[in-house]
Amino acid sequence: MESVGEFFRQVRETKGLTVDEVAAKTRIRSDFVKALEDGNFAKLPDQVFARGFVRSYARSLGLDEEDAIHRFVQSAGAFYEKQDERERLKVRQVEEERKRQANRKAVAVAIGIAVLTLIFLLSREQSSVLRRSTSELTSNKRSPQATREAGEPSVHQEPAPIPIPAKSSEVVPPAPTKPAVEGRATEPAGGHAPVVAAKPEPDLVSTVSPGTDGPLGGISIEGAPASDGQLVLDLEANELSWVVVQIDSGSPQEALLRPGEKAHWKGQDQFILTLGNAGGVKAELNGKPLKPFGPSGKVARDVVIKR
Repeated sequence: MESVGEFFRQVRETKGLTVDEVAAKTRIRSDFVKALEDGNFAKLPDQVFARGFVRSYARSLGLDEEDAIHRFVQSAGAFYEKQDERERLKVRQVEEERKRQANRKAVAVAIGIAVLTLIFLLSREQSSVLRRSTSELTSNKRSPQATREAGEPSVHQEPAPIPIPAKSSEVVPPAPTKPAVEGRATEPAGGHAPVVAAKPEPDLVSTVSPGTDGPLGGISIEGAPASDGQLVLDLEANELSWVVVQIDSGSPQEALLRPGEKAHWKGQDQFILTLGNAGGVKAELNGKPLKPFGPSGKVARDVVIKR
């Protein structure tokens, strides 16, 4: 059985009617009438409206409406089955995206709790170290007072004067003294006050670890130049999306692009796109990026790309 579009065209031409005359008679846009005759169902509205166009077209030509609907189902059934499958796929994709967002929120909350716990533990450890350091410092400051209370001589006592023998021309050398022992008093011969050798404070040594700079990297990607007089369209999917492309005046081509997949077409004058997920693809024309076609999850129809 011939397609409904060919059947309508033959009857219209037999009756000597033009596309514009049929459009005026049926109140259907002329581009929809032409798309119906060409079998370009991607340019037609949803299936319910397309069936109404078929009935109006058949009525204007004096044809049986039910027979015309039967021919339409035979011609466009496969296309609308794929469209229904794409709609189901789009709904499933939206549901999966909502689940991914919920998972990302849960992961963010878990990471936040882990970071707060780590900060709390580090604060406790730092406070404990600070208390130990303060306690040791206080103990070191109290040790000289404890020494004085124990009856040991203080290091700040003035030495007693050395007695000078009367009427003597000889120089009396001082008596040898024992070296001072760290932390204890030594009493020299001759009546000197005892001297305590203080323990030197240890030096503080700070270490500095050198930083390292991470490697810098960048990749510049340029599109390949097109041949003289040609248009080159490149699509890259970042989300699951179906695409219908009409190159110049040719037949529509369909593609289902998964994330990371690319598609490449060449033409002379223009491309007409229908996208099931307008925000799910990035496009370049002759190597130059194009503006986004719309938000994610929305359908974009009859997008014309030309010079």
